[in-house]
Amino acid sequence: MVAPPGGPQMPGPDVGVYVISVAAQLTGLHPQTLRTYERLGLILPERTGGGGRRYSHRDIEMLREIADLTGHGIGLEGVRRILDLQNRIAALAARNEELVAELEATRDALRQALTPRRDPEQANRLPVLRQPDPAQSLVVWRRNR
Repeated sequence: MVAPPGGPQMPGPDVGVYVISVAAQLTGLHPQTLRTYERLGLILPERTGGGGRRYSHRDIEMLREIADLTGHGIGLEGVRRILDLQNRIAALAARNEELVAELEATRDALRQALTPRRDPEQANRLPVLRQPDPAQSLVVWRRNR
């Protein structure tokens, strides 16, 4: 929950708060269409303990995007493919940001390691950037002078 200053707490964008009838009204779609989209895996609303659907703000935005794509003549399989590609692009962009940050940290570490220091033994050590992940590793070679 996100709390605005001095106001009531507002649910986050991924919290299911809208029942199917409200979600249908907000998107201009029929409730049966929402059920079909869920059955096809295009949207996955939260479920209550009794099995009722609860749509989040992010779900509503996704339903509007699906409606826009189908309104432009794209079939549901095309919509599925477009959404999958959009998710992949977002994941790759996030990974790219991580790698850029890691590269900058490595460059900073190398600059620090190559800067002459009073203690010659310290000048030959690279600071530890992070614990190595067995699935990913980074090897830095240092040339002896």
